[in-house]
Amino acid sequence: MPAYVSRPQTVLGDHKVTTSDIADDIRIHHPDHPRLRAILRVVDNCGVDTRHFTRPLDAPTVSGSADMGERARVAFADALAMAERAAIAALDTAGLTAGDIDAIVTTHTTSWAVPNLDVNLIERLGLRPTVRRVALTTVACPGGVHALMRGAELIAARPGSKVLVVGAEVLSAIYQHSDDGIESMIYKALFGDSASATVLTSAPLTPGLVIEDSFEYVLPASLDRQRGRIGVDGIHFDSDKKVLSAVGDALPQLQNWHGPQPPEFAVIHPGSPRIIADTATALGLTPHGSRHSTDTLAVEGNLGGVSILRVLERTHTDPPADGARGVTIAFGPGFATAALRCRWYAR
Repeated sequence: MPAYVSRPQTVLGDHKVTTSDIADDIRIHHPDHPRLRAILRVVDNCGVDTRHFTRPLDAPTVSGSADMGERARVAFADALAMAERAAIAALDTAGLTAGDIDAIVTTHTTSWAVPNLDVNLIERLGLRPTVRRVALTTVACPGGVHALMRGAELIAARPGSKVLVVGAEVLSAIYQHSDDGIESMIYKALFGDSASATVLTSAPLTPGLVIEDSFEYVLPASLDRQRGRIGVDGIHFDSDKKVLSAVGDALPQLQNWHGPQPPEFAVIHPGSPRIIADTATALGLTPHGSRHSTDTLAVEGNLGGVSILRVLERTHTDPPADGARGVTIAFGPGFATAALRCRWYAR
């Protein structure tokens, strides 16, 4: 059974931070770094002009010295506040109330909290206490695609259900000056904070994506390519040099699943310029076909598990034709790939 995805609604962190701001912060904290010039050059070319943080760049929980407990508390509080606003907007867009929702799927990785977003949002939004819940807590960048998958599966299991999907990430919480490798410096410039939400149904409520099939793939022997690490000062995000080839190593499996016919549109995770370009090329798309991903990266950065929902929201501003065939793709720690075969509903 297909699942219809209403137009997502995204909330960004309150503080706009430019790449120049990031570069200046790196200069201040690492004036004697032996590769400082190369780091600043790569940061300047990371494809991101601005991003939004929930706290100022010089806040203790961003470029300051807050410990794990403070970073986690602040990150979850900010994620929950953004998630609530995004969910309210998504319900309004779909023409629904909290009482109409039968299930909630959440994705959130950038802090530790029990109960997590799902239970907190039931109370904050006034959802029925009997709603079904799926809480994804360590999926990271592919989280938005996984949340849409799980929502579609809930609808297939119980046709007629209305599923609220919410993603929230405070990636500024992993901005760590103790991580001074070039990969970590790049992540400082790539990541932004946001939340987004949408509603999935078995009948259309707004124009948008229609999910028809899904694909998941974990690249063998790839656990070290991207991974999280917990220290006394908070969560760190690590990767090795092989991560640069991870998308290329995973793409043949994606191509086998998708087939040789190029999609008419694509919603690609804006992980980096190379991720967007390599994925678009593998699918037979022109740069115009991946413009919504490139624009999201430039203006808001890599939003982690929220990214796909934000790119999908942008797609509504210049949508495909009714019935156009497309694909939705994200990559992340594992090294994992998650994708959806979909079409566009415009009537």
